[in-house]
Amino acid sequence: MPGPHTTPAPSEPPRAPGDMPRRRWWRTNRARVGIAAAIPALGLLEPRLGGLALIAALIVVWWDTPWPKAKKVAATVAAAALLGAVLPDPPKEAARDTVADAKAGGTKRSRGVMPNASAAPSASGTPEATEPAAPDYRGQSLDVAYGRATKAGFTVTYHDASEKTAFVRGRSLWTVCFQKAGRKNGVRPALDFAVGKKGAPCPKEDGLPVPWPTMPELVWKTWRTARTEVVALGVRSDHVQARAAYRNDTLPDEGEYDDWRVCAHDPAEGAKLPGDTRVTLYLSTQDNGCPEPDRATGTSVNLPDRDDDGDPDYRDPFPGDRDRNTAFPDGIPHLGDSGGSGGSSGGSHGGGWSVCRHTRWC
Repeated sequence: MPGPHTTPAPSEPPRAPGDMPRRRWWRTNRARVGIAAAIPALGLLEPRLGGLALIAALIVVWWDTPWPKAKKVAATVAAAALLGAVLPDPPKEAARDTVADAKAGGTKRSRGVMPNASAAPSASGTPEATEPAAPDYRGQSLDVAYGRATKAGFTVTYHDASEKTAFVRGRSLWTVCFQKAGRKNGVRPALDFAVGKKGAPCPKEDGLPVPWPTMPELVWKTWRTARTEVVALGVRSDHVQARAAYRNDTLPDEGEYDDWRVCAHDPAEGAKLPGDTRVTLYLSTQDNGCPEPDRATGTSVNLPDRDDDGDPDYRDPFPGDRDRNTAFPDGIPHLGDSGGSGGSSGGSHGGGWSVCRHTRWC
């Protein structure tokens, strides 16, 4: 019992509804359901992303959640099942032949290709199931072919069809080049896809280099013809650019140099042209011809310029007057002579405009 002089502790006043602490967004049921729903979508796009989404879902379900334990366990099992339903089976490494296999008549396996189950007898002496018939998925996007083949009952694996054996990431970015049907564990129908990157040609055979087109010889062809040939090889039209072959020359407006001739090009003849290659064509008029082949095109060769005003003679209306050129036909602005009033008011050489006129600068 409190003493006669003891002051009772004041009770804490109830909190108003607006003063209640808000839960973090990731602790809400909407966030938990949203992360769980993202697991299969991310798993289809990339297995690693699906795994990260599964980890995030487990954290928000088990960490500081008022759910009962049974509900947490059920949510964990459901999230793992969602990811497992969309993950592909891991590809099996090709078996290596041994001397004993060769003597026993074993067949050699090619990279990423499953053997025909009907080619070898089973241990009991009876032939195994024959190779299953499969639709032709070649030329289709890998994500489309994967979905259709899986729906048809096949276990699907895939690998890079080129010699680089790159990791296949993002099924929508690849195209089926080759396919091989077989049976997984001798029972379940299976398909192995050899795929290439979209926009790239398929190799002639699985495991060979990609046959990219090569740069043709374009020297002395017109810009219009050369550009058309390069674009026809698969190079993007906006990746083909024109430059003047001579250092002191300038290209006219677009459309006015269609008949100019190609003096050199980069890449050179015979170079491979992947889809993202940028091509530069160095051009000159037919009358001017091209620089010597052994000199650096576009960097060190000039056309004749007698008055040394920067304009080549063929386009300079005043080839003998360095005070006038195409841009300044009435005279190039420059400081006039400062020797007296006559010099300051007399204008520039050739009667052109001068910054000294009517100023105190000179």
